[in-house]
Amino acid sequence: MRIFVYGTLKEGFPNAYLNLGQRVPGLFRTVQRFPFYVVRLPLENRAPWLIHQPGLGHHVIGQVFEVDEANLEAIDRFEEVGQPTGYTRVPVMLQALADPVTQVQAFAYMKQPQQLTADIPREGPFEEYTAELAAGYWIEQPTAQ
Repeated sequence: MRIFVYGTLKEGFPNAYLNLGQRVPGLFRTVQRFPFYVVRLPLENRAPWLIHQPGLGHHVIGQVFEVDEANLEAIDRFEEVGQPTGYTRVPVMLQALADPVTQVQAFAYMKQPQQLTADIPREGPFEEYTAELAAGYWIEQPTAQ
């Protein structure tokens, strides 16, 4: 199965160690436009959110990986798929940047529009998650009592 990663799961970014898939060479961009923000929340800081609002925002750039079922399940748990505050795995069509005629389908982890409420501080929308945008990213780990 293919996944499209646009944020912290990309090679060289904070959560890449969770992504054990085989990278498809090159960069890809979404065929449809999507809003892509960096948000600030109490338990996350500077977290990348791709919003499932096709037609708005930018053609978002990222990487594609072939993952097996076990890795997909691990990433789903990390992304809290099925949880009220989690991501939804959505199929997207992608174009290879090096050859726009080449298109592939993959799954992307997206937030639903109602999750991005007006009170959530955000930056963007952006076309690509960069090292500068990732600076300051952290997830607060629960402390032992």
